[in-house]
Amino acid sequence: MPKRAAFEIGGQSVTAGTRQTVHLPVSVLSDHTPVSMSAHVIHGKVSGPTVFVSAGIHGDEVIGVEIVRRILNTIKVGSLRGTLIAVPIVNTYGFINHSRYLPDRRDLNRSFPGSEGGSLASRLAHLFLNEIVARSDLGIDLHSAAVHRTNLPQIRISPDNPVTAELAEVFGAPVILKSPLREGSLRGEAKELGKDVLLYEAGEGLRFDEMSARAGVAGIMRVLRHLKMVPARGISKPKSSPHYCQSSKWLRAPVGGLLRTFKADGDVVKPGEVMAIVSDPFGESEMEIVSPFRGIVIGRAVMPIVNEGDAVFHLAKVKSMQGVEDAVEDLQTQLSEDPLFDEDEII
Repeated sequence: MPKRAAFEIGGQSVTAGTRQTVHLPVSVLSDHTPVSMSAHVIHGKVSGPTVFVSAGIHGDEVIGVEIVRRILNTIKVGSLRGTLIAVPIVNTYGFINHSRYLPDRRDLNRSFPGSEGGSLASRLAHLFLNEIVARSDLGIDLHSAAVHRTNLPQIRISPDNPVTAELAEVFGAPVILKSPLREGSLRGEAKELGKDVLLYEAGEGLRFDEMSARAGVAGIMRVLRHLKMVPARGISKPKSSPHYCQSSKWLRAPVGGLLRTFKADGDVVKPGEVMAIVSDPFGESEMEIVSPFRGIVIGRAVMPIVNEGDAVFHLAKVKSMQGVEDAVEDLQTQLSEDPLFDEDEII
């Protein structure tokens, strides 16, 4: 069998059957400190797909960084077919400053495709798109809710894309949400390059959440197994099928005040069911937040203080209440029992 060619990235070569961290220069801070975007490349000896896993496009969404760390601890280069590119922190500036944004106050996930000579956000988007996305066949981009919010583990895919629909099923998060592509987003520009991207959402900004981390690791390993990049040993299939949600809606606080919530992530509600109450500090008035349709809570605010109009619950429409309840319960049970999550046992 002829030897597989080295993987070229950032002007460096990664020999087949090895792994290496490559530092891609981004810019220099005002105090002359260099800043780079670091990518860890695992380049298998045997040919196969090239997949990237990225996190930290929003610097305060740290759960994805932990998921990437666990993935890199899990995969052995000798058993990998193809190439895995792992970028745990895309937006170094935001990560250091605990901020969603870049120093120029731009959202990196609205700055694609970017340009080599544009703003800082534009330059970073251009670098990531050309050095990482363009070299890959598939991407898995990891996100969480913003600060003071939390998300149920979910996969978001583009409508009418059978490839990502199949991979979302394989991933095994309890909810699959069809989400339109937004202008300037990574998913949107990846599509222009002919690349598919799964978007995983779970957990809270600036917080670790064990179930979200485990669900992310399990899902990524299932996708890699489906692509025949890793062996099947230790990678279990989902106990129940994910639940497709065609649409979702944010329920907002009708007034400002103190928020008392009665529903948590993964709870299924009926039309007209009271989900929370907003009270004034004197207890003189209360207003209910009521479910407008049958749905599952896929995101919610965790702060007990709200202003009028603040997003409180992200509710996705469901057809079968029992089916989605079973999917969430099965995920929690499986993640608590799955041997994949014993970090002493490396695949």
